[in-house]
Amino acid sequence: MDEAEVTEQVRLEMLRTVAQTARDRANAKRWDRDVTVFFFAILDIVIILQFQGIGIVVVAPAAICGLAMGWLMGWRKGKQLYERFYNEDLLKLEQAIVEETIEDKVQKALRDRWV
Repeated sequence: MDEAEVTEQVRLEMLRTVAQTARDRANAKRWDRDVTVFFFAILDIVIILQFQGIGIVVVAPAAICGLAMGWLMGWRKGKQLYERFYNEDLLKLEQAIVEETIEDKVQKALRDRWV
């Protein structure tokens, strides 16, 4: 393998790592307070409807719609967080590479100067 292929493989592996890190962070934060409060509101509505004697024919679709909406809210939130975390991690990686490159150049210049 030549140097270009190795560099490309390292770059692809770094992108996979960044994507996995962003995905993990987004999944951990997907179910935030707003979604949790929404789920508790749906639970409260279902309980109130049951205590009022409303039949299961009405309560079940209300509960299913509420759960579906909560899932969609969480999915959308996770997607947005993934994109944000991916861009942040990619920027950090690019800055680290640039800083490392500058540091390598400075060290090489110092070695050349002292030799």
